Order: sequence, then C-alpha cells, then structure tokens
Amino acid sequence: MNKERAPVSISARIWLALLGLVLFAAGLFFAFYGFQLVSLKGSWYFLLAGIGLIAAAVQIVRARQSGGLIFGVVFLASVVWALADAGLDFWALFSRLMVLAGFAVLVAASFPLMRRASGLSSLCKPSAVVAGVLALASAAALWGMFQPHPTVVASGKAPARTPVAAGTPPTNWEHYGNTSGGSRFVALDQINVDTVKGLQPAWTYRTGDTPISPGGGGAEDQLTPLQIGDRVYVCTPHNNVIALEAATGKEIWKTEINAKQNKWMRCRGLAYFDAARPLEQPTLPDSSPVTAVNVAAGALCQQRILMNSIQSELIALDAATGQFCPDFGTNGRVDLKTGLGKGPEAGQYSLTSAPTLAGTTVVVGGRVADNVGVDMPGGVVRGYDAVTGALRWAFDPGNPDVHTAPEAGKTYVRSTPNVWAPMSYDAASNTVFMPVGSAAIDMWGVKHTDLDRKYGASMLAVDATTGREKWVYQTVHNDLWDFDIPMQPTFVDFPVDGGATKPALVFGTKSGQIFVLDRQTGKPLTKVEERAVKPGNMEGERYSPTQPFSVEMPVIGADTMKESDMWGATAFDQLVCRIKFKSMRYDGLFTAPGTDPSLNLPGSLGGMNWGGLSVDPTAGYLFVNDMRVGLEVQLIEQKPGGARKNDGSEAPNITSAVALIGTPYAINAKVRFTSPLDIPCQKPPFGTLTAVDMKTRQVAWQVPVGTVQDTGPFGIKMGLPVPIGMPTIGGTLATQGGLVFIAATQDYYLRAYDSRTGQEVWKGRLPVGSQGTPISYTAGGKQFVLVSAGGARNSPDRGDYVVAYALK
Repeated sequence: MNKERAPVSISARIWLALLGLVLFAAGLFFAFYGFQLVSLKGSWYFLLAGIGLIAAAVQIVRARQSGGLIFGVVFLASVVWALADAGLDFWALFSRLMVLAGFAVLVAASFPLMRRASGLSSLCKPSAVVAGVLALASAAALWGMFQPHPTVVASGKAPARTPVAAGTPPTNWEHYGNTSGGSRFVALDQINVDTVKGLQPAWTYRTGDTPISPGGGGAEDQLTPLQIGDRVYVCTPHNNVIALEAATGKEIWKTEINAKQNKWMRCRGLAYFDAARPLEQPTLPDSSPVTAVNVAAGALCQQRILMNSIQSELIALDAATGQFCPDFGTNGRVDLKTGLGKGPEAGQYSLTSAPTLAGTTVVVGGRVADNVGVDMPGGVVRGYDAVTGALRWAFDPGNPDVHTAPEAGKTYVRSTPNVWAPMSYDAASNTVFMPVGSAAIDMWGVKHTDLDRKYGASMLAVDATTGREKWVYQTVHNDLWDFDIPMQPTFVDFPVDGGATKPALVFGTKSGQIFVLDRQTGKPLTKVEERAVKPGNMEGERYSPTQPFSVEMPVIGADTMKESDMWGATAFDQLVCRIKFKSMRYDGLFTAPGTDPSLNLPGSLGGMNWGGLSVDPTAGYLFVNDMRVGLEVQLIEQKPGGARKNDGSEAPNITSAVALIGTPYAINAKVRFTSPLDIPCQKPPFGTLTAVDMKTRQVAWQVPVGTVQDTGPFGIKMGLPVPIGMPTIGGTLATQGGLVFIAATQDYYLRAYDSRTGQEVWKGRLPVGSQGTPISYTAGGKQFVLVSAGGARNSPDRGDYVVAYALK
C-alpha cells in the first residue's frame, strides 16, 4: 500500500482545520475546567476527555487519521463513563453525550479525508456507515427531547374510575380549596378521560387588571375563584372583586378596590358566608359551640364575599350586588394593621391568601417579609365576627395564652412566626388548622425565642370560637432554611392498619416532605423519624441536633444531590455546574447557612408551595405538584454601605447581598442555583406532577409537567414543546371523571392528566401563562373547568384573563 500522502484539496484541509479548531476549543474548555473540578475532588472525566480532545484536534488539523482514531476512543470512553455516571436516565445522557455525538458525526464523515491525506485508502463506505449510525442515534435523541420521560411510570392495575352516582346534585366551589378541608376535588364526570378531547374554550372574561410587573416582587395573578350557584366570583391582583355568570362569563357586578402596595400585589382567593344558612354546630365531644350571628331580614349582605386586601384590610361585600356591607367594620372594612406596629406601610406585612371561614368566624393570617430584619411585624392570626367584623380572638405566637388585642400603645409580639398560607376548617370539631411559617429572620436564628422555636414550621390547631391552642406539630426544628409549611392542609380519610380509616390532614412542605396527622390529636399517622443532621458554626446559633423525616410517605424532589446529579443543556455548562456544586458546602436537605457559600436544595420556594394538594377519594390518590430550583446561600459580614437595601421581595438572581437589618450580616439567599445558560444546575425534571397512593404510601406515578415552549435561557422563548418538566407555581384540580388539571407551569397551557396513569390526555392553549388553580362546576347542565391566566412567574407576558372550558 502506498504510504505517501495523497493530495487533498485546499477546501478539505480548511474543513479539517476548522473541525480541529472547534474540537481544540472544546478540549481546552474541558481540560481547564476539568482541572478545577479535579482540584475540588470531583470527577476526572472532563480533564482526561479534554486532554484527549486536544490531542485529537491537533492531529485532525494536521490531517492525520490518528486524530479521528483518538477522537473515537474519547467518544467511546465517554459513552461508557456516561452510562456508569448516569445510568439510563434520558436527560442525563443527553447532557453528557449529545454535543460529543454531533462532533462524532462530523469526525466520522471527515475520516476519509484524514485517511487520504495520510496516503491510505479512504474507507468511505465504513466511515459513512458509522456517521449514519451516529446521525440516526442523534436524531433519535432529538426526537426523545419532545417525549415525556416519567420519573415513575404507573405500574400494576390502576384503580377503576368510579362514576358519579345518578341524581347526585353538584355542589358549589364555595371555599378556597372547594371544601373547607381543601380537597380540590369535584364529584363531576361529564368531562372525563374519554370526553376530555372535546374540551374547548366556552367563554373568556377580561378583568381589566393586568399584573404589571413580572417576578416575585410585583403584581401577580394567583387566583382560585369561587363558584356559588349561577355565579363565579374572582378577585384581581389589586383586589378588585367581580361577579360573573357561571355559564356565560357575563359581568354581573364589579367592585373596584384598586389596592396598592410597594410589592406583593396579589389575591389568591375569597371566602363566602351565608348568614341565612342554618348554623352548623360541631359534633365531636369537647368542642366549643359556634357563635350565633344575625343579619336582619331584608338587610344587605345576607350572603357576603370576604377578602383580605394587600393594604391590610378585611373587606366584606354583598354577594348579590358587590356593595360594601355597612354592618361590617367601618363601611365594610376592618383595619388589619391595628396592633401590628411599624412595618405594614413599608410592605413588610401583607395578606395574600384567602380568608378562612370557620363557622361564623373569619380567620386571617398574614405574610411577614422574609430575611429583611429582626424587628418586623408579628405573625398574629386573628378571628373576626363574620357579620360585624368585631375581633373575637387573636392567636399571638409570642403570647399564646392571651387572646385579646394588645393594650393601647402596645403591639402584638414582633417578629414571630406567621401564617401566610391558606388555612383549613373542620366543622365537626370547630377547629382551624394553620400552616405556620418561620420567625424573622429565617436564616439567622440567634434572636429567635423559645416560642419562635416552638411554633416555627409547624401545623397548629386552634379552636375557631376562642382562639385557644389545641395542638401543635413541628416539621422543622429551629428552621434556618425558610422551610415553611406553605400550603392549606387537606382533609382525607386516611387508610390505617386493618382496613380502617382515620380522619387526617395531609400536607406538603417546602422541604419536599409529606406529613399525615390525626386531625384530633396532631399525632403522625405515618412513621416520622428524628435523624441526626450536621450543625453549622455560626456564633450564637442554636442548632437542632436532629430533624423530623417523614419516612413512610414519599419525598418529592428533595433527594440528596451528588455531583453526578448536576446537569446542563450541554456537557460544557454541566461541567460548570459540577464545579459550582463542589465549590459549595452541601450536607443534604438541612445544610445549615453559614459565612461560606452553601447550597439549599430545594430552596425556599420549594419543594411544594401554596398551590396545595388535591385528592381523589374514589381512587385513594393524592396529587402533588412541585418545583426544583435550589438556592446559593451565604451570610456575609456587613460593612457600612456594603449591602444592597433589602426590600423583602423575591426577585431572583440578585447581584449583590442584601442587608439583614439588625444583624451583623448581609445575605445572598436569592441567587438561583443555575448554569451559565440560566438553567437549573440539577438534572431534570424541574417540576413534576405526582400521584401518591394513600393505601400503599408510595408514588403511583410521577411525570414531568410543563415545557420550555414559552421560556428559555435569559428569558428568550425557545418555542420548542420540550417536556422537560418546569417549576410549578399554583395548584391542581382532581375530578371524578378521572382527571387532574393543572395550569401552573411556565408555558401557556391548561393540561389534563389521566389520574390513574399520569398520561397527558388534553391541553388547551392559554393567552398567557397561569399561576392560578383551576376549578370545576356545572351551570346550565354543562360542566365547566375555569382558570385565571395573568402570566407565568418567569415570563414577561402578562394578561387579565379568566377562561372557562366546556365540551363542544
């Protein structure tokens, strides 16, 4: 065989030079950052692969066949490494191999040029076969990008769908969570897994109140409407209240409040009270009676809509006309700033969740801004007369045995744990169940009191008539992570040993855990272990040596991460994410904040958040949606003027630390743990929909929910319906038709999933994204599914839509 070099065209040499230079750049990146990763005791793969790519690139530029062979060895070794590192996880393999596979196609196709330049036979046909196989594999991977990849596939025999019994009257969606126990379930099945394909928009209403600012610090639509009889009631981010015809969307009345605040403008829901309805007294022993009320016959506001205002007011409107109720407070308004002291005027205190109707008492909590300062408004929860608006009781976590308003000139105890999320009410025991957050400041607890440590991150049961504590159960000790209980607890009849059931409440936490408690005692009905956790080293901090882990219920999206769980759209940004991960202190779920950079996974957004759970009692399933975006956390010693002013917003990706007022520190706590492409650093999915079987206490199925169609790196819309699973903000709706609806993704869709299998069976395009929770009801013989759409969290597109769907 002739070993002399054969002539190769100039264009071929230019091509090989360009290919080699690209590979050289890739190899240099791998080698440079791979060395950093090795120095952090991370994987050696990137350094070794980088050296191999550089060697291959040099030889390819020189038009030597050894360049192709060296690259082939690097590629095959990469495939073996990827399988060993990630298993058969599609997205993990895609990240590790897709770019290299693209290079491999080019190298294989160019190999005959290298052979000819080395004076050898070109081997065109074998090279073409290799390039073709690699191209087909790459095409298959690209096709796989557009297919959902469930993290848990439904297996075994799914529960049979139970039809609604003939003649069963439909009920109103009368409470924030449909029932006072937050079921988010409707016993309706006109729309079911067989008919849902015919679901189409029935009517659309524009509220006229478009949330004007994206992100956590401004106005957002996060509504769950109410439906009573032939009317639907909605509220807007600026607290305007509107009554609509349920069947047509025609406006009946509109009361404009136009409330404003510096930040956190939203209205998640309303409450409804009917004074003409017979009083329901508790049936369980040792329960306080519900206080009777009276509205004069023929007077306004026999039925009333109650709303918390972002201006810290409790407002009562006549359900029929929208007029302010003259017998309630002062012309229909009660000032909730009373007794709080300074702070509400600066946006440090606000009310975003719906008030809770508990018999004839309206119960309200409030959000206290996180990680601002040590002197903040208190987290008091108050109960008001639903007719007069008079204060009936207060539960002050800093003074739990006194249930009256503070004396003149004094305030409720400041900076105590607050109840910002929706609450539930059990009429049988006349009990309000309150999901409690953390005391200020979350991530520096030196000044937290014993009572702060008792009530923080707990579920609290309080008598609805007196405000007296019944029991408290804590899910995080000495919470330093902002791992609130962020949602309304859901009432279920929970299966226990022997085939019996117990009245229970179930809820998720920001830490990704699910707890099941006996409604009467607050004791766990599933196993909870106290496990040792690693303390931090902040001076003066009291670290709990253990934390409760709900081990008999699934953990959703909060597994302990390792280096191989890091991800990127390409191997390059994955490498950077690995370096970020190895550069931070990370001890798992309860990594204590400190003066060194640490990783908080899941972050303070969750895990799970205020959207809550839905339940299908006919199947025995709970439905959970979550988000998976970690935070980079660091306490930084303050220098005069060195920290950015703290406004208490949730604006992500801040570029400088914010001051923790009254402490020696500033904090970086809102920096998302993302790659240089602004994509979460941990592997997908970034948001899922999960069904939990209450009988087996296992995940029945888990699927990614949401695509990157309407979002993307740096806010650039990708326009690709890639179902990678996106962070979810909002809640779900379960129906007896065997469906779970959700619109809380980052793309602009309302979706329906088969509740037995997790298969997406329908989706409807929305004008903009939604953070609302869907509801369902019947009107005029038709079943409707209704959702508000004001804009997704990470999208600049905003709207003022309320959209109802029905079968055509």
